[in-house]
Amino acid sequence: MDNPLHVRHWQGMTIPSPGTYQIDPQHTTVGFVAEHLMVTQVRGRFEDIDATIHVAEDPLESFVRASIPTKSLTTGTEERDFHLRSPDFFDVDGFPAMTFVSRSLRAGDSGSKWMMVNGAMRRRSRHSQSVTAYGDLTIKEITAPIELDVTIDGITHDPWGGERLAVSATGQVEREAYDMTWNVALEAGGWLVSKHIKIEIRAQAIRQ
Repeated sequence: MDNPLHVRHWQGMTIPSPGTYQIDPQHTTVGFVAEHLMVTQVRGRFEDIDATIHVAEDPLESFVRASIPTKSLTTGTEERDFHLRSPDFFDVDGFPAMTFVSRSLRAGDSGSKWMMVNGAMRRRSRHSQSVTAYGDLTIKEITAPIELDVTIDGITHDPWGGERLAVSATGQVEREAYDMTWNVALEAGGWLVSKHIKIEIRAQAIRQ
C-alpha cells in the first residue's frame, strides 16, 4: 500500500501509532445536554475548539490538551444563548475560554458511563473497547476533575492524503462546581435546570 495507516493493535483495539493529531473543528462537535423542568432535554454545543491529541508509545501515557472559546456556545435560541453567556453561567466576557487537560488514561475500566433516558441521567455499562480519560476541566478559572469515556471510532485516509482519527467521548459535570449556581425552584419540586450536565463529544483529528 502506497500510504499505509499509522495504526497498531492494543487491548483488542486498533489505535494510532505514536504521533500528534490536531482536532478538525469543522468536523468536531462538543455538545452538552441539560434537563429542563425535570422532564425534557436542552441540547447545545460549542462551535469552535483548538485541541491536540498526543499519542505516546505507551498508549496510557497519551494525553489531550484542548481550549474552547466560550463565545462559540449555541443552543439554537438567541435568548437562552444570551443568558448562558452571561455571568449567571459562562461569563464569556470575563472568561473567554475553557480548557481541558487529560492527566491519565485507563483501559478496560469496569465502571459505567452516563446517559440521558426520558429526561433523567442514567448509567450504562461501558463499551468493552472504551478508554477512560481522567483530566481537569477549567471554566471561569475554576478547575475540577472530570472523567470521560472515550471510544476510538476509526482511523482512515481522507481524499487529500491525510490521516484522520475519529473519537467519541461522554462524561458528566456538576455545573455548580464552576460557580454556575443560577436556578429556579419548581413548585412541584426540583429545579428548572439540572445541576448535572452531560458532555457529548464527536471529534475528527488530523495526523500532523
